[in-house]
Amino acid sequence: MQKIKLLLVEDELILASVVKETLEHNGFDIVHAADGRQGWEKYLSHQPHACLIDIMMPEKDGFSLVKDIRDVDEKTPIIFLTGKIGNADVIHGLEYADDYIKKPFSLEELMLRIKNLLKRSLPHVPQRNIPGIFSLGKYIFDYNRQELKHLKIKKSQPLSLRQADMLRMFSENVNKTTYRKTMLKELWGDDSYQNGRIMDVYISRLRKYLRHDTTVRLINVRGLGYRLVCNEPL
Repeated sequence: MQKIKLLLVEDELILASVVKETLEHNGFDIVHAADGRQGWEKYLSHQPHACLIDIMMPEKDGFSLVKDIRDVDEKTPIIFLTGKIGNADVIHGLEYADDYIKKPFSLEELMLRIKNLLKRSLPHVPQRNIPGIFSLGKYIFDYNRQELKHLKIKKSQPLSLRQADMLRMFSENVNKTTYRKTMLKELWGDDSYQNGRIMDVYISRLRKYLRHDTTVRLINVRGLGYRLVCNEPL
């Protein structure tokens, strides 16, 4: 059976060595790059199943590298590994990446985040029996293609893997409350404060994508979670 290939782009060589050894011990095939420029070259040559990318690096920073990757590849899962934790940094990072983990991090947490993303992205991993296409007002949400289409203005919005997973949860529970803790535990593995902040960024982004139809709204349910309200029949 072919191993899952991960691209690790990290200029702290001691940290990179520890992460590489741990992931290889858990059955992954790791390709390491020590800077952003080398990371881009190895992404093109190795076509990894997922990427782990530091932000502050020589030659090419992580934001620039991930933007280049997203210009040619919307779907490969990407996790930022970084010490930058300001809210602006989180928002900027999640424009392109699927997840964000703060240094120093536990290797157990990193493994969990990688597995959570991969089980939703690899075609050979069994998925739960869920509908692939959802009609939401003037939108069609195609979960398998990770795409949100507006029928009238002919606008198509590509979604990251994490965005698609969140919108799928909302779409399966239209006009019902989707609990915040449930989402955090299912998609991130725990309901920590840091993960909650990251999820808030995704919520804001999904609201922006849905703004072209006033009959479809993603609202807060105070103290509980969120509700995708759709006033037109599905």
